Amino acid sequence: MQGQDGSTLPRLVQIMQRLLAPGGCPWDREQTLETLRTYVIEEAHEVVDAIDRGSPEHLREELGDLLLQIVFQSELARAQRWFGPDDVIAAICDKLVRRHPHVFADTQVSGSAEVIANWEAIKAQEKRGRGALEGVPVALPALLRALRMGEKAARVGFDWPDGQGARDKIGEELSELDRAVAAGDKRAIECELGDVLFALANYARKLELDPETALRQTLSRFADRVGAVERAAAALGHTVDELGPEQIDALWRDAKAAES
Repeated sequence: MQGQDGSTLPRLVQIMQRLLAPGGCPWDREQTLETLRTYVIEEAHEVVDAIDRGSPEHLREELGDLLLQIVFQSELARAQRWFGPDDVIAAICDKLVRRHPHVFADTQVSGSAEVIANWEAIKAQEKRGRGALEGVPVALPALLRALRMGEKAARVGFDWPDGQGARDKIGEELSELDRAVAAGDKRAIECELGDVLFALANYARKLELDPETALRQTLSRFADRVGAVERAAAALGHTVDELGPEQIDALWRDAKAAES
């Protein structure tokens, strides 16, 4: 597209400054970095939803909402005399140049695998002295956090040599979960269930899959099938809770078959 050079970004900064100025928006002026935490998370998830829906119009809107949160927080940080929006942009620009020496310097690479290896090496130099798992946000969805922690642990040697080791670990953790369930120890069951989920996330990593995306897709299919069962039940003059288990199972199989 022509004319898309980012030159309109200052307008958003100016609007945000006006909203936060004396005589601006009372609600905006009451916000803090802490009160905006949930909005950042919500807007990021709405961007993901727009991507999953394949809707360019919604994606454009949701990216704007997420960008607003970045500018909003940058202006609140400016008020604290920490940094401002220009500092945020300068920092990411410097990072991108620094971590792409094959583009902005004379480093030669053979492909994307070497690009990633160089990126991680440069990143490790920048963060020297930090723990292997530092930098993985606690606020990430649990499955995504498990994936990222597994990736970081693998880079310092905490990993199986191949996918079979990760698959075997799932069986081991399931056996431990079964024993905890048999013992009726609620706390142990919770711990072992967590271990099973973490093992599954690591197996997904070995398969080069994102467990968060896999689960999101399963939940979407589940919602579609439940909706189809509800519609089929309504066509029979019933609600789902009025049907017996065998009837519900038959309608579920029909809904699943209709997908393929």
